[in-house]
Amino acid sequence: MPQPPRNPAGFMNSRPCAAVALAAATLALSGCVERIAESRVRAALVDAGLSDGVSTCMARRMVDRLTIAQLKKLRALQGPKRSIPEYIAAVRRVGDRDVLEVTASSAALCATGFG
Repeated sequence: MPQPPRNPAGFMNSRPCAAVALAAATLALSGCVERIAESRVRAALVDAGLSDGVSTCMARRMVDRLTIAQLKKLRALQGPKRSIPEYIAAVRRVGDRDVLEVTASSAALCATGFG
């Protein structure tokens, strides 16, 4: 009786290995992309006039809750140093209810230290 061909990788088939490798690469890449997005959102918030601390906190929350298209809308809000209420007023003019809600809740939580 002929013996089945021996797999050089041992007991693992190359398809499952490839799938696991692809999944691991995807997870690693998504983490990198998220960090890059968070960094860009933080920079945009600072450019819009918010403090470093509040911008860092808000960016972390906003990246998880808004789409890339919505985050791009916020990039246009660059300006001089602003208070949080002034920034929220500028966001209101963007005309996207979700962006306004996420920004306002993030600002409130981060300004009070609960973010």
